[in-house]
Amino acid sequence: MIKKLLPILLALIGLGAGVGGGLMLRPDPEIVQIAPCGDVDANDPNHHVAEAGKDHDEEAAEAESAYEYVKLNNQFVIPDLEGGRVVAMVVLSLSLEAKTGTREAIYAREPKLRDAFLQVLFDHANTGGFKGAFTDSSTMNALRHALLEVAQKTLGADIHDVLVIDIVRQDID
Repeated sequence: MIKKLLPILLALIGLGAGVGGGLMLRPDPEIVQIAPCGDVDANDPNHHVAEAGKDHDEEAAEAESAYEYVKLNNQFVIPDLEGGRVVAMVVLSLSLEAKTGTREAIYAREPKLRDAFLQVLFDHANTGGFKGAFTDSSTMNALRHALLEVAQKTLGADIHDVLVIDIVRQDID
């Protein structure tokens, strides 16, 4: 009977020691002063620094809010051929960085866009773009640039960038 209770007792003692040690070593809470009425002392030297930082943050937020990210619904599956035989399959997920408010227009033209993207991806595969170190930055930048050109040609200047979200290559034995 004691042999069965001993492991349970040791586990409870270990759990208690861990919790106690965590509570004893917990850092003291940081005290933060908040001005509930928004009163700011104009003589405070940090006031101007905070205002400058606030302006910078607002500009950055405006620049970020000027674009939205539109994930294309389905993945792209591209065969990698060698001597007329499929040696690997490459699967990509793409998103578009576009001006805010263009999501519906993008989804409305998605079949045309997917066709154009597939043509670029097939051309990239046929020129050996998915062989060897296919995730090399220069190779990926060339692919992104070609995809961006086609996206802007298909959808207009509202497209700012094409993002490769996922890329996987599966060799076929």
